[in-house]
Amino acid sequence: MCAAVAAGRAGTADREQLLAALSALRLLREEIATWEPALVTAARAAGVSWSALAPALGVASRQAAERRYLRLQPSGTGETTGEGRVQAERDRRAGDRAVAAWARRNSAALRGLAGQVSGLDGLDPVAQETADQIGAALGDDDVTTLLPRLAAARLHLADEHPRLAGQVEALTEQADRLRRDAADRRGRG
Repeated sequence: MCAAVAAGRAGTADREQLLAALSALRLLREEIATWEPALVTAARAAGVSWSALAPALGVASRQAAERRYLRLQPSGTGETTGEGRVQAERDRRAGDRAVAAWARRNSAALRGLAGQVSGLDGLDPVAQETADQIGAALGDDDVTTLLPRLAAARLHLADEHPRLAGQVEALTEQADRLRRDAADRRGRG
């Protein structure tokens, strides 16, 4: 490849060599592009802060480092642009914060519902496992850990315990509404 570049400077490279070199460069660039998000993910998992990553990524701030990372990440939710992925991730976080604040304000009701579900008898083995997970999560300081477990239990409750299933469904709808509202507020802001 370097010979093709040198030859190109000298004016003796043929078109095929230049096209081959450009194709090889594109493939190399695509390969390297997959390394950066994987390395950043590993660094974050190892406890490296966005502020510490910024200079290594050649950007000036922790926000710019995170934005670069999000732009390079493949989309898990269908966004086709890097900015779309940044927006989707920030919307998701805003929604999570809104749901967490609501859950903390309503922790007594959430824990009461979780206690009812975890105390049910005569469940099939899969439903019992879900109820046991809810019971274990009741001891967690963070009430938000109950939300996904309660949502998972809803299907197991529908036939035998429709009242509880309805309460869990209302809770799930409330969380979804809060997430949408938070994303809408971000979009207007």
